[in-house]
Amino acid sequence: MTSETEQTGRTLPEQDPGRLRDLVGRARVVLWDFDGPICRLFAGHSAREVAGDLVRWLEGGGLKGLLTEAERDSLDPVVVMRAVDRRHPGSDLVTELEERLTRHEERAAPSAMPTAYADPLIRTWTAVGVRLAVATNNSPRVVRDYLAGRGLGSCFAPHIYGRTQALHLLKPDPHCLNRALDATGAAPEDALMIGDAATDFEAAREAGVPFLGYARNERKEKVLRAVGAETVVRSLEPVLWAVRRQA
Repeated sequence: MTSETEQTGRTLPEQDPGRLRDLVGRARVVLWDFDGPICRLFAGHSAREVAGDLVRWLEGGGLKGLLTEAERDSLDPVVVMRAVDRRHPGSDLVTELEERLTRHEERAAPSAMPTAYADPLIRTWTAVGVRLAVATNNSPRVVRDYLAGRGLGSCFAPHIYGRTQALHLLKPDPHCLNRALDATGAAPEDALMIGDAATDFEAAREAGVPFLGYARNERKEKVLRAVGAETVVRSLEPVLWAVRRQA
C-alpha cells in the first residue's frame, strides 16, 4: 500500500500520532458535529449578527428584560435561544425563535465554507465501511441541504440528528449522540465524536463516546484542552492520513 510519505511527501505530524491512530482504528461509527468539523456555516455571515438579530427581535416584542447582559452580548445564537427556553420552556415564543434561527441557517448554508479535508475524509471513511452520523445543535434540514449540495448526503443518510424544539436536549446534553448510537446499533466505545466546542466534548463524555477535537485556531484549541479534550487536531489532514493508513 502507498505510504503517507509517498502520498503527501510528508510523514504523519507528531501531534499524538499514536493516540490519533488508536481513536481512528477503533471507530466503527463516527459522529460528526456539523458547524466546524464539516463546514463553517456562518463563514459568509456573522454568527454574532445572527445572535444580535434574535436579541433585537425579542426586545422589539417587549421582552427587553428577558436576557442577561452576557446573554444579549453572546456571539452564539444558540446561547440566546437556550436562555429563552430556560425561562419559557415549550412556549410559542421558543418555537418562533427556533424557526427564526433556522431561517438564518438556511440563508447562511449556500455560502458555508467546507472545512479543509472534511469532504475526502467523509468519503474515505464511508469507502472503508465506517458508518457516519451527524449530531448537531443546528437544524437537521439545513444539514441535509448542505450535504446534498456537496454530494455527501448518501454518506450519512438517514443518520442526521439535529435541533428539535426540545431545546433542553441540545448539546451538552448527549441526546442527539444517543439517538445516533441507538439508530446505528453502536456501543459508545465503538464510536468516535468529532467536535469543535466544549459542549461537543461534554456530550461525548456523558454518552461514553471517545472524542476527537477539531480546532481551527489556537483559541478553540485552548477551550477544548481546558475542558479535558486530550486529542485535538488543528487540521483534518492527519485524520485523513490515519484513516488511509488503516484501510
